[in-house]
Amino acid sequence: MNPPTWLRGRLGVLLSLGPACAVETLPGVPALLLAPVGLWLLFAAPVLLLRGSTDKVVSTRSGSLLLAAGLAVLLDILVALGANTVLPLLGVERPLTRLVLASATTLVLLVLGILAPQSPRPLLRGAPLSGARPVAWAAGVALLLSVAGPIRLNNGLGGAVSTTALVVVTALIVLLLLRHAHCSPVVLEAGIYAASATLLLLTSLRGWYITGHDIQREYLYFRLTLGGGFWDISAYTDPYNACLSITLLPVSIFRLTGIEDIYVFKAVLPLLFALTPVLVHRAVRNVAPPLVALLSAVFFMAFPTFFTDMPFLGRQAIAFLLLACAMLVLTDSQRPLPLRRAVFTVLLAGVVLSHYSTIYVIVGTLATAFAVDKAWRPASRPGRAHQHRDGRQGRMRTFLTWWTVAVPAVLALLWAGPLTHTGGQLESTLRVVASDLFGSGDARGGSSDTRYSLFGGAGVTPEERLAEYREDTIGHTRADRADGKYLPLEALAKYPTPVAEKENLPLTPVGRALDTVGLSVPALNGALRQAAALLLQVLVLVGFVIALRGRSSPFTPVRDQITLTVGALAMMGLFTLVPQLSVDYSVLRAFQQGLLFFAPFIAAGALWAVRRAGRRALPVLCVLVAGLLLDLTGAVPKALGGYPAQLALSNSGPAYDIYYPHAEDRRAAMWLNQRAAGDDLVVQTDRYSFSRLQTLFTVRTQDSVHPALLRSQSYVLLGSAPTRKDEVTVFFRGDLVTYRYPRDLLDTTRNLIYSNEGAVVYR
Repeated sequence: MNPPTWLRGRLGVLLSLGPACAVETLPGVPALLLAPVGLWLLFAAPVLLLRGSTDKVVSTRSGSLLLAAGLAVLLDILVALGANTVLPLLGVERPLTRLVLASATTLVLLVLGILAPQSPRPLLRGAPLSGARPVAWAAGVALLLSVAGPIRLNNGLGGAVSTTALVVVTALIVLLLLRHAHCSPVVLEAGIYAASATLLLLTSLRGWYITGHDIQREYLYFRLTLGGGFWDISAYTDPYNACLSITLLPVSIFRLTGIEDIYVFKAVLPLLFALTPVLVHRAVRNVAPPLVALLSAVFFMAFPTFFTDMPFLGRQAIAFLLLACAMLVLTDSQRPLPLRRAVFTVLLAGVVLSHYSTIYVIVGTLATAFAVDKAWRPASRPGRAHQHRDGRQGRMRTFLTWWTVAVPAVLALLWAGPLTHTGGQLESTLRVVASDLFGSGDARGGSSDTRYSLFGGAGVTPEERLAEYREDTIGHTRADRADGKYLPLEALAKYPTPVAEKENLPLTPVGRALDTVGLSVPALNGALRQAAALLLQVLVLVGFVIALRGRSSPFTPVRDQITLTVGALAMMGLFTLVPQLSVDYSVLRAFQQGLLFFAPFIAAGALWAVRRAGRRALPVLCVLVAGLLLDLTGAVPKALGGYPAQLALSNSGPAYDIYYPHAEDRRAAMWLNQRAAGDDLVVQTDRYSFSRLQTLFTVRTQDSVHPALLRSQSYVLLGSAPTRKDEVTVFFRGDLVTYRYPRDLLDTTRNLIYSNEGAVVYR
């Protein structure tokens, strides 16, 4: 008697594990073979074996696969953590080798394959693929351009291909909106994934080295873990080192796949994060019509933080992926509540291991939602009878309970406290927040990103922020300056550091045509960005109100979506009103995280706004979405000029100056590293040159060259932007400020000892 199809499939996976493990342990295996085998062991095989378990947690086929993908990522982290914890007790000093990780992964998968329940549903057979052809063509072109565009820019060519990629992505999303009723869920989700991956890769693939902000430091701690073959939090008690999403997970990927380490960060992690909008779609689809679910994913992708910041935030990308899985579990009411709560908590435990700030914000959101639910319940009792009559009682049953809030909070405190001792930043933030709230602080403003909020005010000007920075540096160095360790303030008085003028793209022919009729293109671009930010916030509020009223709302949210939205908006308000919170955790990142909860309300607000167009409502909606995407992704400013260039589209602009790694900088750093070896002098460089070069330095380095911080005796390395443009950028209290650097000061007080026409070193 032949075994059923699902058993043959499982048996095939189990039989593949032995040969895969053998390939991993053989020396000299070519990368072309090692990469697919490693990806199979890390992601594909776990997903296939976990499907039986996830089928019991969520009711849809795509939801089960997506949840299995999130759990596979968490499983990879836990396998590496287990090997790293247990094997040293048995005398294995380097547990994070390919042999150990491949063997441990294979063993865990064998146990999983034997013990886990089996899925009776075929993987893809029988899945409808209506509407696939045009979506597949658009998706394929977008993904091709997402790789070709950055390669051209990295080779010094123009950004036309990358700009075309944005136009194709917009066309793909409009196609999905117009054809959503005729496309199967699999096709819609494939299109969403392609659009998501394209937007992320256009940014993440910029540069031939690690490019970006936080990713530089993430890569540093990954390299430290990789080099030692062992993750040791006691060696570097830094919150970054406690994020296993950027230490253990990339080490496992690198070891088992052989993919070049920089592309683990530049490609693999972004492609994993690209699943998040698909999860948003699937989670909302559990409780809303297809159009609301699709719009929710689109608004999540359209927010600029998604494609400008998230490619450089590997730890937060993995945390958001797991949080999106948790929301998928929360909204699928077709499965047993206790099991869903348990899996929800496990996923949030994964967030604890992935990123400290994300879990803190989640705990605050959950606690607020739980409190709102407790207050709401007595008020809603008189109207509960009709819920029983219309059969929606299950939809109004509360998912959150005290332990789904308490367990993640306790785990976060344990992980940051006794387990890793990395909670210093949280403690420092809470002290400053208390000082701000009770009036004993210095009353300085928070990040100027709050100006995008409906309640954020005008923010702080660059001149004011730079003056604060200078005052702060002088205060911190006063005692050492008196001892002669820093240059005297009198000597610095004749070397001012004015704020640099904002550099905009030159006006294009279209921009010049608008300018000739009296329309200021820079002002227009700024107004469009501000209007887009305000529009999203207004749509949240409108969608929330009409969803509560229930009469004209395009969907009926579950109770927890309402309370979690209140919690997320409360956290947004707190970040806007308390300056230190906006400094330590970006308001824009907080909004991106909030979209995991309130994106469907934005979608509902947008549909309500176009409802009077009648049969033309969908075309009007497509025009609105297309305009929003083209503007926020940078295609419109690129077509007009008069706006700072974006890294994904140009080899210029503020992001290019501070984040893009240049070969000249690296050569100067390696030369100086050899020159300063064994020397007592510190190497001073600007913050962003240090960020780009920190993995190369083994000597003592200080990441500031502001005149008020220049030591009397030190090496000074100026990177590409300070050398070519005489401009230096600092990051202070949540804001980037670029100022004109007085090179004459260095020429007067130092000797030029190295120059390669892109970077210079003074002594």
